[in-house]
Amino acid sequence: MMRIMRAKDWDWAQLKNPGIQAGNQLEAAVDQIIAQVREQGDQALYGYARQFDGAQLTSLQVEPEAIEAAWAAAQPDFRQLLTQAADNIRRFHSRQLRQGFIQEENGKVLGQRVIPLRRVGLYVPGGTASYPSSVLMNAIPPILAGVEQVVMATPPGKDGQVAPAILCAARAAGVKTIFKMGGAQAIAALAYGTQSVPAVDKIVGPGNAYVATAKRRVFGVVDIDMVAGPSEILVVADQAADPVCLAADLLSQAEHDKLSSAVLITDSRQLALAVQAQVEKQLEALPRREIARASVEQNGKIILVENLEEAVTLANHFAPEHLELCVEDPFALLGGVRNAGSVFLGRNAPEALGDYWAGLNHTLPTSGTARFSSPLSVDDFVKTSQFVYYTRDALSQAAKQIQAFARQEGLEGHARSIGARFGEVEG
Repeated sequence: MMRIMRAKDWDWAQLKNPGIQAGNQLEAAVDQIIAQVREQGDQALYGYARQFDGAQLTSLQVEPEAIEAAWAAAQPDFRQLLTQAADNIRRFHSRQLRQGFIQEENGKVLGQRVIPLRRVGLYVPGGTASYPSSVLMNAIPPILAGVEQVVMATPPGKDGQVAPAILCAARAAGVKTIFKMGGAQAIAALAYGTQSVPAVDKIVGPGNAYVATAKRRVFGVVDIDMVAGPSEILVVADQAADPVCLAADLLSQAEHDKLSSAVLITDSRQLALAVQAQVEKQLEALPRREIARASVEQNGKIILVENLEEAVTLANHFAPEHLELCVEDPFALLGGVRNAGSVFLGRNAPEALGDYWAGLNHTLPTSGTARFSSPLSVDDFVKTSQFVYYTRDALSQAAKQIQAFARQEGLEGHARSIGARFGEVEG
């Protein structure tokens, strides 16, 4: 049963979800996998497919014909669903595209270029954590950004095949290069490359503790999106909110994982009691009720506050992945929200709307990292480079100031590099 407590009686520090914690044994196992992939390349990947996936592979890459066959065999309704969702995601993310700039004046040209990354790796989990929606969310932004190649890695089934739904989502997103590999070994292959797998510049996508730890280990060799922790939802609700809907929204995240976190903050004790009862009732009808119940009992909370302003303050402290403002006037509270991955406004915007359909990205910061990080976006797949050009006259006008600055820092060589252009350094 979800606990009900008053905010003033609770240690706010305990509200934060700790995220995925890797022990020494797990880290050692991941290090060994990475080292073996770097040393043996494809041979290691074939071996790990046998060991972890029970698959006897004859090739690592999914043939283009297999992708097209999966698409052709899919139900038309599913194909249409993927196509519409992909269009919504493209429409939203296309607004994030930005251009470089040039600043010209008095013989000086300064500017900034926006350059797409050359190659990005997308990790897609297998088994029960294999979600077509995540393929769309992680693949469409880099393609929009102009990335030359998106390389997808996903573990095969025991038959050596990739789930058809994942192949269909890849086709809808525009991904053409797919490899049958999972776990830490896939992250290592994407980071360092093998005989078959090209090395990438950045790795994105969710995964288990092995994947998360491997991403930490290869960061610096490549960039990564984030090390995602368990899913979170925080709902701020007023007394007029519907307890049936609130309970359903809380359970939508609790069913993800036993470590998931579902929190309700309200200024109404009556609503708190009604939601507590509804959670118990709805749990019984939930197919993943064992997972959801463990999440609710371990991490679920209903917190009573004096007013909605206090609720927003508490929400900012939590910095949740998903924040629902189920109140009469959500826009009145939105300006006070500083720390949240995605904010769902009003009584008709459940978190699932963002997961699948609205178009905003569902790859979000967790474990309090919304304090300093953002949802996955087009910006994650570009870098900037700056440039400068001065005429001789323009450099002459600035020469003394540059030399004075350099000498202030004790860097005479810097000063001389300016003076050399005006005959101050003997050749």
